[in-house]
Amino acid sequence: MNMDSITVVLSFLVLLTCAPWCIYSEDRRLVNMTLVRNASSLGAYCLDGSLPAYHLDRGFGAGVRNWLLQFEGGGWCNDIKSCLDRAQTRRGSTRYMSKVEVFSGILSNNASLNPDFYNWNRVKLRYCDGASFAGDAEFDNGTSLLYFRGQRIWQAILLDLLPKGLGQAKKALLSGCSAGGLATFLHCDNFTSYLPKNASVKCLSDAGFFLDERDISLNHTMRYFYKDLVSLQGVEQNLNKNCTSSNLYPTQCFFPQYALPYIRTPFFILNSAYDVYQFHHALVPPAADPHGHWYHCKLNPAVCNAVQIFTLQGFRKYMLETLRFFLISSRRGGMFINSCFAHCQSELQDTWFAPDSPRVNNKTIAQAVGDWYFGRNRSKEIDCAYPCDNTCHNLIG
Repeated sequence: MNMDSITVVLSFLVLLTCAPWCIYSEDRRLVNMTLVRNASSLGAYCLDGSLPAYHLDRGFGAGVRNWLLQFEGGGWCNDIKSCLDRAQTRRGSTRYMSKVEVFSGILSNNASLNPDFYNWNRVKLRYCDGASFAGDAEFDNGTSLLYFRGQRIWQAILLDLLPKGLGQAKKALLSGCSAGGLATFLHCDNFTSYLPKNASVKCLSDAGFFLDERDISLNHTMRYFYKDLVSLQGVEQNLNKNCTSSNLYPTQCFFPQYALPYIRTPFFILNSAYDVYQFHHALVPPAADPHGHWYHCKLNPAVCNAVQIFTLQGFRKYMLETLRFFLISSRRGGMFINSCFAHCQSELQDTWFAPDSPRVNNKTIAQAVGDWYFGRNRSKEIDCAYPCDNTCHNLIG
């Protein structure tokens, strides 16, 4: 199952389960697209050569000088064929993107649905490069042309937003979901460098903590996938320099677990310990399960057999092991690691902040993130192992 189909399933299930909070859908915040007209001067193009874009919903009241930037997610492409295919979709071209986006969850402008960030300037950065906004290369064989310019897209959007008020920000939060969540690890410290020295700047990754873990066939599926991606799209030059200089294999700094120790900006990690995307594509990729033994387990964890549950618990254990140093040593960091079979929980109203939202230690995701950002309370929440959490929305499909 690809990322788009998972997103459709999640959206459908949210509609089925959100009552009585579905009233927010009748007053949805629709935000128009802004093309970055000056991007061409930087050579900042989507895969197909179209201009990059974002959606900006202006802040108001006490939040008028605060900014939240959200990287859109949507997987990656790591070879010419997949990137050429991607260039003909909304994942590689603004020509095919929706020109209006619904802002919900962490992007909502409703205080009852997003109590801490509702009145901030909220921006959704559209994703069209296929390398988490980090590549800088080009492919041209005389017949086909692909722009791998994610790093320049990131810079072009920032330069477009700075004179619109970002340059005078008092508070700022860089966040993102999935491939966009990974982008926050890659760009967090760089984001800080563009803002005033006295600004409070922090970063949040939602479902972006992709692990360098073996699959069920003991192959390093994600490691080799990322290695090809970094090479194709010219990403290595834009990875954390302290990480790459300290790592025997610099391309591995694309993995958050290797980059995280070198990030200086306060960071919050929001992730499911049984992340659906990693479960389906990294732990049990189709190539590792040719006979479909995991088919029913992937659709419904309740029917997983004992061996499959053991494997899933091993995945959770490894995630927590990689986060142990951050948990213990990061005084300014935060985390919310729950045990729901989900992927991306900050943009869905049902999982971000609602009466029946997932909770860890009786705290919603929105409350945990707010407590961390504003320093109201310690905010490092780790859930018990599946299936103990009855607040979960196991949005799996």
